[in-house]
Amino acid sequence: MDQGVKFIVDKKDLSTQARTGVLITPHGAVSTPVFMPVGTQGTVKFLLPEMLKEAGVEMVLGNTYHLYLRPGHEIIRKLGGLHTFMNWDRALLTDSGGFQVYSLSALRQVTEEGIIFKSHIDGSKHLITPELAMNIQEALGADIVMCLDDCPPYGVDFATAERSVKRTLKWAHLCREAKKLPTQALFGIVQGACYPKLRSRAAEELKVMGFDGYAIGGLSVGEPKEMMFEIIAHTAAFLPPSSPRYVMGAGMPVDIVRAVSFGIDMFDCVIPTRCARHGLLFTNGEKVVIRNARYREDERPLDETCDCYTCRKYSRAYLRHLFVAKEALAMTLATIHNIRYYMRLMERIRESIGKGRYGEFMEEFIKKGGWENDR
Repeated sequence: MDQGVKFIVDKKDLSTQARTGVLITPHGAVSTPVFMPVGTQGTVKFLLPEMLKEAGVEMVLGNTYHLYLRPGHEIIRKLGGLHTFMNWDRALLTDSGGFQVYSLSALRQVTEEGIIFKSHIDGSKHLITPELAMNIQEALGADIVMCLDDCPPYGVDFATAERSVKRTLKWAHLCREAKKLPTQALFGIVQGACYPKLRSRAAEELKVMGFDGYAIGGLSVGEPKEMMFEIIAHTAAFLPPSSPRYVMGAGMPVDIVRAVSFGIDMFDCVIPTRCARHGLLFTNGEKVVIRNARYREDERPLDETCDCYTCRKYSRAYLRHLFVAKEALAMTLATIHNIRYYMRLMERIRESIGKGRYGEFMEEFIKKGGWENDR
């Protein structure tokens, strides 16, 4: 790892590849496995930084693409970097913008030089190169930054996926050459679509280049769940055990629990915050769609086992009322709960690994159905 960020593997499970560790960053230590809430535009929607801290969040993900377009990375640099700009003094990771541009397929064109795209805000034309991706992330000042990658859609043929891998590897080399800040850790991204041969080839070549950590990208883009897990397990086996491993964008609770068993250390996803805004709330074993009439007079908290502010102070009936009345407070209280659910899940994961019983924990969690079973 670079001088600003270190990764220490602490304990390993006895029956799986799961492990706990610590990411030591210039903005504090992060316990792994870790889930990072997504702060797309320099904020986790509807939450103050203090609310994130109370929920137990140690690391947030920022979005390079969106911050580049608005307000602009040079403005953020001038104002002290993203930590200062968003009032977050804990660890930050920024992505390179590759996935966001991928999601704007009608507005972008991938070339060998970089990605040409039209802004979704005003239609202006831009070219993100590996060098610019590094410059933007340097201006933002995140603790961990990502290489620019070419993320192909699910279902591409082998030849297309192979071209994508070659392009991603070329860009990874250029990103490594362009990186300047020694305090920032740089992660390479393994692409390869649904082809194990390409995934292992990409992982091996990234290892030769040498990165501070390794991400598995191009998943959760429409492929069957079992295929996703097969790709994660296959790819993780080729990544250095001394480096952090990060699966990008996989965020359902059951997905996280299974991926941890393959030795994955880091996760991010919009699921907990997006679900909260739609009134879909995570609890231990029950799916709460809070707008349902069944909660109209329900005086119970969302989850009697949860210690979050929302569960300590409010009833399901009150939350339902807020959502039906379209009050903004509904979004805040729901998001507090969902984020805390995820932090508690990660705590339980780390505890079970520490006790050497992760396989048992995973089996129980999957059998229970995570939060998805109605009771």
